[in-house]
Amino acid sequence: MKLKKQVTVCGAAVFCVAVFSLYLMLDRVQHDPTGHQNGGNFPRSQISVLQNRIEQLEQLLEENHEIISHIKDSVLELTANAEGPPALLPYYTANGSWVVPPDPRPSFLSISPQDCQFALGGQHQKPELQMLTVSEELPFDNVDGGVWKQGFDISYSPHDWDAEALQVFVVPHSHNDPGWIKTFDKYYTEQTQHILNSMVSKLQEDPRRRFLWAEVSFFAKWWDNINAQKRAAVRRLVGNGQLEIATGGWVMPDEANSHYFALIDQLIEGHQWLEKNLGITPRSGWAVDPFGHSPTMPYLLRRANLTSMLIQRVHYAIKKHFAATHNLEFMWRQTWDSDSSTDIFCHMMPFYSYDVPHTCGPDPKICCQFDFKRLPGGRINCPWKVPPRAVTEANVAERAALLLDQYRKKSRLFRSNVLLVPLGDDFRYDKPQEWDAQFLNYQRLFDFLNSQPDLHVQAQFGTLSDYFDALYKRTGVEPGARPPGFPVLSGDFFSYADREDHYWTGYYTSRPFYKSLDRVLEAHLRGAEILYSLAVAHARRSGLASQYPLSNFALLTEARRTLGLFQHHDAITGTAKEAVVVDYGVRLLRSLVSLKQVIIHAAHYLVLADKETYHFDPEAPFLQMDDTRLNHDALPERTVIHLQSSPRYVVLFNPLDQERLSVVSLLVSSPRVRVLSEEGQPLAVQISARWSSATDMVPDVYQLQLGLDGHHTLPSSVRVYLHGRQLSVSRHEAFPLRIVDSGTSDFALSNRYMQVWFSGLTGLLKSIRRVDEEQEQRVDMEFLVYGTRTSKDKSGAYLFLPDGEAQPYVPKDPPVLRVTEGPFFSEVVAYYEHVHQVVRLYNLPGVEGLSLDMASLVDIRDYVNKELALRIHTDIDSQATFFTDHNGFQVQPRRYLKKLPLQANFYPMPVMAYIQDMQNRLTLHTAQALGVSSLRDGQLEVILDRRLMQDDNRGLGQGLKDNKRTCNRFRLLLERRTPSREVPGGPSTSYPSLLSHLTSMYLSAPELALPVARRRLPGPGLRSFHPLASSLPCDFHLLNLRALQAQDDSSPSAETALILHRKGFDCGLEAKNLGFNCTTSQGQVALGSLFRGLDVGSLQPTSLTLLYPLASPSNSTDIYLEPMEIATFRLRLS
Repeated sequence: MKLKKQVTVCGAAVFCVAVFSLYLMLDRVQHDPTGHQNGGNFPRSQISVLQNRIEQLEQLLEENHEIISHIKDSVLELTANAEGPPALLPYYTANGSWVVPPDPRPSFLSISPQDCQFALGGQHQKPELQMLTVSEELPFDNVDGGVWKQGFDISYSPHDWDAEALQVFVVPHSHNDPGWIKTFDKYYTEQTQHILNSMVSKLQEDPRRRFLWAEVSFFAKWWDNINAQKRAAVRRLVGNGQLEIATGGWVMPDEANSHYFALIDQLIEGHQWLEKNLGITPRSGWAVDPFGHSPTMPYLLRRANLTSMLIQRVHYAIKKHFAATHNLEFMWRQTWDSDSSTDIFCHMMPFYSYDVPHTCGPDPKICCQFDFKRLPGGRINCPWKVPPRAVTEANVAERAALLLDQYRKKSRLFRSNVLLVPLGDDFRYDKPQEWDAQFLNYQRLFDFLNSQPDLHVQAQFGTLSDYFDALYKRTGVEPGARPPGFPVLSGDFFSYADREDHYWTGYYTSRPFYKSLDRVLEAHLRGAEILYSLAVAHARRSGLASQYPLSNFALLTEARRTLGLFQHHDAITGTAKEAVVVDYGVRLLRSLVSLKQVIIHAAHYLVLADKETYHFDPEAPFLQMDDTRLNHDALPERTVIHLQSSPRYVVLFNPLDQERLSVVSLLVSSPRVRVLSEEGQPLAVQISARWSSATDMVPDVYQLQLGLDGHHTLPSSVRVYLHGRQLSVSRHEAFPLRIVDSGTSDFALSNRYMQVWFSGLTGLLKSIRRVDEEQEQRVDMEFLVYGTRTSKDKSGAYLFLPDGEAQPYVPKDPPVLRVTEGPFFSEVVAYYEHVHQVVRLYNLPGVEGLSLDMASLVDIRDYVNKELALRIHTDIDSQATFFTDHNGFQVQPRRYLKKLPLQANFYPMPVMAYIQDMQNRLTLHTAQALGVSSLRDGQLEVILDRRLMQDDNRGLGQGLKDNKRTCNRFRLLLERRTPSREVPGGPSTSYPSLLSHLTSMYLSAPELALPVARRRLPGPGLRSFHPLASSLPCDFHLLNLRALQAQDDSSPSAETALILHRKGFDCGLEAKNLGFNCTTSQGQVALGSLFRGLDVGSLQPTSLTLLYPLASPSNSTDIYLEPMEIATFRLRLS
């Protein structure tokens, strides 16, 4: 046999077990598969009978000559060391389907009953305000309220304040968008730097002046450009309370589309910057512009030790209801919280906007007269046609009385006699004249009001925290505690409407290409952070830190800041101008390339058997990237591994904290290929053609799927359905190809868990039958198109204003279908004019085989005012209820409300949405944020892309016309509810299953295949790197292992931040024959022995963003986490 083209691919595997198995099926030990049948699945009834299960396992392990290494606290770690016969190969059966033999290793699910209690809901008291109930009960009528158009007339008696004076805090602020109409840099140059420069001089002119700032991204750029003298002045202003930095995040993030990893990361980046440069810790949250509010933010702010927060963009009907019932200030509590430990005091602004006309009181016509930037002769005026007048000795009494009337009316909406009056707008205070106009005129008004004791008012400039401190003092509680009589609220504030039926539900999907790129960058950042931290710790331990590129820390910092910037509420939302979107895109791509370099350098170091031979050469990296992007709006091109007579090696990196059995896909230049594992064992592979279109193969590029142990290279077979279209199909001798000219009968693909039926006509999914059930479940898929209204108000970047229900998508030509079948995966691709729909079924045990992998390649660049949707129909009796996630952190039940317009029933879906009944749950997992709804029982639908030709009058001044070819990726998971288990939780909580959590992780953190550069022949010098000594419990997620900055900017300190999240999960979904190992540990983890080859020198629990120590550092490394909690630790790895 000639060896010329028989080439070895793959040698090195980096990491197994946990955080990074660079492992992936490359080192499966061979065992006797027949011993598998009588073990490996433990009915839930036996879960408490530990003895029983251990006996079963011992018997099974004896048969397989395997060793039980630990059985402790119902956590089983199995090390397989078998000498059994070789594994059976996949084989093709008479009925035409591939069978992969069962995985030879036992899999087990060991979950203690205590860990199942959480999702069943505790006995905690219900909050007074549950947003789901509020929305169901509100009429959502839009009654004209007079001067406060969306509210009501407010009356008061002048004696209302006789006993306790009204205390007014006017808070000057400037809302600076890090990109919207202009790019970040252009805003900085033209406006922001002038605002901050004026601030320093103008605040120093009078110690009574105050100013509020939020966006650290801008502040940090300005700080880098000012001299030491100005920096000292800023520190003084912060120190004496004249300047407050609120929230302290890198940006004021969008709360709908952003993922909790990125929300936390931008908060840490901002807080760490503030502590290092200003020595301050933010106390109050300020979110005036995000388009709806998620309960994830109050949780994160509370865990970062903030005590109070403010929100603004809430549906006008909810604002009116809360104003009428004096519930605009409340303790915001998480739905799962049983002891109020997540409570944070929240202030909701009552009126239409955060601008000056809508903040002094209910009448914008009057409030506008007190925005002194609008004095006659300026560039902006009052739309209500009554301009402001400068305050003089002669008119001060009359002007003050007019303003006080507004203050008093606004005050009647709140429970305390302390009043907050913001004074600012977008990019305000950019000229010294504006500072003078606002501060001098208001000071005259304050001086007058404060000099009249019979008015019972004290007015002054203040910061946000000045206001909250005064409120706590008046109500007699500690800062952050619940004032007597104030309500507790749980739930969220989506979806947002600012007037009429103008629901801001379009931006959940707008510019999906960049929503997807955001998550790719996030996954790379997490992977790079963890690998870099481990590589640096190992290099330091070996005394080789001088050889390692510690300077990669600067690349990490830049990437953190890029990802943080993109969480801004005009970035990930898709609501910025086209040129600004390009600027964001270029930044995202630059950081993505940088992170791939960090990963390559770290992986190179970690897989070297002899670390002494490590040599860092930025010009000639040891590893190649897994893919490249030609530019920021191009889809990635996978790296092709060119095969010649000498072997090529590939390093695989699994960024998950769980061992993973996945099909790894590589592109190679020859179909004749042999693959060996690290130990030199041959691996069975599936080889397929690479297609550039429905009917054209890419010459000389082949797709290689690495499978289980075995000697064979198994070709995929292909059928192409032309539906009568006259098209020529390219062929290759390596792959059997059958062309079906016309034929419309349905067909099925199957694996060990299910049989999946597709329509022969459309190529789309029709039904799924589990192997152990007679009955198939309807899971019917169709594409739909929404139009927009013909009236003046049309859909745009923000708003979704459809012209009625969606119409079926009608293609010009019937689709060409291509069906590929093989041992490790089979797939159906349906080629339509505007979308290529791929549904792939993996023939593997475990997570990969239990769900359907789906992708929609969408291109609607010829659409005019249309939106493309994907709808799934099932027979699930969902009873007008569906579930969507908040930021990938928690799940929120939703009700379809018939009383509301169609567009009001759409919600953000950052990672998943599901519908369920007593028997089944269907979950759509997504790799990118999109808008989702369930408009009828048994349905789920997602908006894939939108192309809109006009502005929707929210300030952008553009439509959405810069659509890209976009790949939206999903996993569809059908789960069965365990008989006799009621659907857990009250109506206000719901949790994914552990399988669903893992499926979501597989989707969002794909393994990376990094080819060793051809000129580097490693020989025996590479060895798998397994960073974790044992897998984390399967309800724990290692969110980040973040290198911390040393005192000088460019290098990492000796400490690392470990961020862990314990997930809440629903045990009531069937978990037998799952094919993966999973144990839980009642929230306990021993961190001391977690990292292989590294000791945890000291461990210190801290607040979320590391600003507050929660205990002193100690060498006790056992930790405990409650379900749903996220915890941060400072640790020294030595």
